[in-house]
Amino acid sequence: MSAPLYNRDILALAVANADYPLLDAGQRASLRAPLCGSRIIVDVDADAAGTVRAVGLHVEACALGQASAALLARHAPGRSLADLRAARDAIAGWFAGEGAAPDWPGFDLLAPARDYPARHGAILLPFDAAVAALAGADVAG
Repeated sequence: MSAPLYNRDILALAVANADYPLLDAGQRASLRAPLCGSRIIVDVDADAAGTVRAVGLHVEACALGQASAALLARHAPGRSLADLRAARDAIAGWFAGEGAAPDWPGFDLLAPARDYPARHGAILLPFDAAVAALAGADVAG
């Protein structure tokens, strides 16, 4: 791909994480991507039916991981655990060359990273953590 890996849109998303501070309520998961060392804490507040109301973040990752986290937090409200799992699986499949680009708003901005497997873990990490949190797993890793 000819698009730059880090561009103005990615960097703008990366700083948007400040709009999603950790929550005082909800489920929490803390994960680390073994390959790159990125770390994330995701808080997910959901209603009784399991629909996401809010997401809080603490992200220590490259700009791509931070951008992915911002896209997750921005577009997760109103979605279910099944929706988040489906998005995570679609992203992983797309990275593996097994499917089309994921149907997640704004994810097209991360398309240049597809050619950089070392970055895939950081991009998947927010979705992995949100799924773990929403599934009720009090995860630290």
